[in-house]
Amino acid sequence: MAASQPLAAETDLEGGFDRIAKGYDFLTQMNPGYRKHLRWSARRLCLPPGARVLDLCCGSGLSTQALLDVYPDLDHVVGLDASAGMLARAARRLPKGKVTLVHGDATDPAAAGVEGPFDGVMMAYGIRNVPDRDACLENILALLRPGGRVAFHEYSVADSVVQKALWNAVCFGVIAPSGIALTGVVDIWEYLRRSVNEFDGVKAFCARLERAGFVGVEERPTDGWQAHILHTFIGRRPAE
Repeated sequence: MAASQPLAAETDLEGGFDRIAKGYDFLTQMNPGYRKHLRWSARRLCLPPGARVLDLCCGSGLSTQALLDVYPDLDHVVGLDASAGMLARAARRLPKGKVTLVHGDATDPAAAGVEGPFDGVMMAYGIRNVPDRDACLENILALLRPGGRVAFHEYSVADSVVQKALWNAVCFGVIAPSGIALTGVVDIWEYLRRSVNEFDGVKAFCARLERAGFVGVEERPTDGWQAHILHTFIGRRPAE
């Protein structure tokens, strides 16, 4: 077991993800359905042939790979993440030429040089981590072409006492012990548990998307132990 490496502060997510980058993919393999559910959310974007896509909070590239698996005829994918360590892992996995990786803040991708319009935006396990969700949604909407679609692949348990209890039990019993043993990082696993508990409920997040200007907003479920815990939230920019 590696020496314990707590996060320097609650806001030091980039540093925390840098420190767990080497073990992250192995941990996801222990999560039944992890890659399958990413493909489900990618498929729910319903992208046209030759689409240009933005993958926000792309991490080690698993969500980007899901997009490429579902849409082999994509024109291009831009993957953005705030963790240089995660991006280094993504660079080893993803095909050069069809994917551009950008180091930046998902709250404002344009500030990192990302330029639209995009046919679709995917954001997996990211929207609850940005400091200003409403600003992030406003900036995503601006990067979509008229009629372009967004998929948020995210945990939400606030609406159900049962699902919240299950989430916390899995975190305390499986995720945190496995993560600490593999990476030596402690605080980020507690942050993960807490951030999901504190995130919007399903209805609240759908309402937040509508306030931001998205239309056709809906939630679609996953399966397995994550049913009603992990969701795909879909919306689109109004056609002009």
